[in-house]
Amino acid sequence: MWQSSPPGSIYDYIRVASFSIGPDGLIEQWSRRAAGLFGMASDEVVGKDPVEAFMPAEVRPDAHRRVGEILDGKEWTGLVPFRIPGENGVHGLAEIYVMPSETGAGERAALCIVVDVRALRRIETDLAASQAIFGQSPFGFVLFGTDFTVVRANKRFATVFGGEADDHRGRTVEDYLARPEAERLSATLRRVLETGDAVTDLQLVGTPPGAPARRHWSMNLYRVHSGSGRPIGIAGLATDVTQRHIAAREAASARRNLALLNEASARIGNSLDLETTARELLDVAVPGFCDLASVDLYQGLLTGEEASPSSWGRHHQETGTGSAELRRVAHASAVSDGLPGVVPGARTGEGLASDGDTGPPALGSVHRYPFHSPCAVALRTGRVADVPGDDRGFVHSTLAVPMVAHDIVVGLVQFSRTKGSEPFGERDRALATELAARAAVCIDNARLYRREHERALILQRSLLPPGDPEAAGLDIACRYLPGNTATEVGGDWFDVIELPGHRTALVVGDVMGRGLRAAVAMGELRTAVRTLALLDLEPAEVLSALDEVARGLGTPGGGERSDGFGAGGGAQWPSRAAHKSREADLSEVYLATCVYAVYDPVTRRCTFANAGHLPPVVAEPGEPALLLDVPPGMPLGVGGEPFEEVEVELKEGSLLALYTDGLVESRDHPLDEGLDAFRLALAEPSQPLEDVCDHVLSTLDTRHGEDDIALLMARVQGLAPDAVGDWRLPRELRSVGLARELAREQLIDWGLGDLVDTTELLVSELVTNALRYGEGEIRLRLLRDRTLVCEVWDAGLVQPRRRRARDTDEGGRGLQLVGLLSVAWGSRRTPRGKTVWFELALPDGEPAPELSVEQLLSMY
Repeated sequence: MWQSSPPGSIYDYIRVASFSIGPDGLIEQWSRRAAGLFGMASDEVVGKDPVEAFMPAEVRPDAHRRVGEILDGKEWTGLVPFRIPGENGVHGLAEIYVMPSETGAGERAALCIVVDVRALRRIETDLAASQAIFGQSPFGFVLFGTDFTVVRANKRFATVFGGEADDHRGRTVEDYLARPEAERLSATLRRVLETGDAVTDLQLVGTPPGAPARRHWSMNLYRVHSGSGRPIGIAGLATDVTQRHIAAREAASARRNLALLNEASARIGNSLDLETTARELLDVAVPGFCDLASVDLYQGLLTGEEASPSSWGRHHQETGTGSAELRRVAHASAVSDGLPGVVPGARTGEGLASDGDTGPPALGSVHRYPFHSPCAVALRTGRVADVPGDDRGFVHSTLAVPMVAHDIVVGLVQFSRTKGSEPFGERDRALATELAARAAVCIDNARLYRREHERALILQRSLLPPGDPEAAGLDIACRYLPGNTATEVGGDWFDVIELPGHRTALVVGDVMGRGLRAAVAMGELRTAVRTLALLDLEPAEVLSALDEVARGLGTPGGGERSDGFGAGGGAQWPSRAAHKSREADLSEVYLATCVYAVYDPVTRRCTFANAGHLPPVVAEPGEPALLLDVPPGMPLGVGGEPFEEVEVELKEGSLLALYTDGLVESRDHPLDEGLDAFRLALAEPSQPLEDVCDHVLSTLDTRHGEDDIALLMARVQGLAPDAVGDWRLPRELRSVGLARELAREQLIDWGLGDLVDTTELLVSELVTNALRYGEGEIRLRLLRDRTLVCEVWDAGLVQPRRRRARDTDEGGRGLQLVGLLSVAWGSRRTPRGKTVWFELALPDGEPAPELSVEQLLSMY
């Protein structure tokens, strides 16, 4: 039967029918295909004239003649129009093959084979279109059979893999691709043939014959079927996407570079330490950018030399002796542990410390690069240099990148890639330069910070008392914590000043503002305090004078206030905003608070004066700490208000604390809470003073970093009664001899016989001057502590003045003698007159030095 034709037959694609004509010219047999082609069943046509049955009327005369010729034994082939059933009278065109035949009785008949011409034309058109697509396609087109061999390939495919298109018939994927890729493609072909699921954008990599580099292809695969649906192979369309891969790789590289730069911005420069910044650079670069890296910095930069950075390598560059000394401060490696010691420069010796070395510089070592080495050239020119790979071929690409900040080379960073990584390209060179430049700026900032930090520390330390201050009758401990951790300087200060008579001035102050400017203003005020203290003024007088100094400092230039003038010479008043801005700036720097206290160890009395500062705290033995009621007054620099004094007698063993607001006040806690906490922290004043200070700082929630903290604590001890000799002398001439006698007896009682002669002489001079130039009763007092102090008091207001006596003068040389024989001397005013004093060092067992001839003659 017709339906039993094998699958894939030509009859699956064309319309073919057959019928036979008997000796009488009528249709004798009518096939089912004929019924389908002409739309007539066999019972409608068998026994009828075929011409009359399905041919148009206009061709029937000629058709009858043709049928007659055929029955006469003539073979005929031709095109015959026919009616197409069901298409509203549309005529089809059939190609008929008529072959004469004989019946069993020997009569002549005919066998007719009919082919639909329209189906043939359609097949012809499809073949032409398929050939055009297959042959003229700009993509590689290949058809694999069910055995996965190439059945057909187009010219584009042959252009890539060589030869003619027909040469590829019978080849397999192993003939085109390396084994891993061939196995992957074979597995994909097998899956497509078995499942019928198409595969799109299969990425393949291979090297065509004669090609210098690998190519990338994107392949689409789908199963091909016959007309009956039988799988007959797999079609593949391959597109060369090498350029797309290159563009994607470049885009990925650009994204990676941008990500690295973003990471570098976030991670490099978080520390102002040079070595830490170098390590941060390598943390970013390895392994994201390279496999190995190292950083060398100029030794002069690391040692803090004051010379210009540009001069660190200038001498060596001019003399050709190689680079200046560098220190390897960081290195990083992403290679396996099985390859130790592989660092940039291992082949050509660029990193060798000397000619005899065989390896690269160790971390922390100091070395030089040979003058003509790529690294030295990079340092000298400030441009990136390529370093040759090592002999083993492990490091195949290295960039020596100078670290340039503000046109100054501060060091060198080397980036290396090992075998298996892509060599550095131009984009990589630009990225390496940018990474090195960012790190260089941070390193240069760290260098500048370290220099300024050291200077600021020198300034700060010079403004604070050196070591542990000592004072007669006081045990002292102090703490200073700057709020500005970047510079470690601020505006808070404290001071301990020795005054005549074994008295001590305790000072704590706070300049409004922070940082270096506040520290400078603090230094000026502290210097003024010490100068005023040497005048031995009362505390209130010291603060009044200091207020004048502060107001002078707050004026531009330290003198008269100046306003701007126009070019025409007329006065131009500054704007209100500029005036307020300047006033705010000056007030921030030069307004200050201060508490000034003078302690007398003989009487254990302390006199306080306060300029807008927090009140002192006193903790007596067995009693809770109290805030002293000292009138606060106005801050220094405000002016216009007098300062008051408060005198307090302190018990033996009492604890006195002076402090700044950073200790007791923060944003989270009000001042009252801080003061209460401070008082509670002093509940055990009998502990060692250093322990008390540490306890206070660890107990209070100071929120350190918000403000400076200064803490000055003193434990009252007082002078022992047997260390004081105090006498009142009548205003008579015999008082001079009496004073010498009292002084002699007291010194012998103290075991200071070596000072008797000098003391008698100087006491005699001071008492004589008190009788001659002073008024009222005379008072003599000797104090023994770390030194011997002698004081002579009287009610006169005229201060003694040292002068050079003339040759003819009979007197006037007493104070010169006092100045020569004593360690120090001076005078001060008292509420009822004045006090003249001198100080002698206690004997240390060695004879006292004698006066030179020049010193003796200077008195005459």
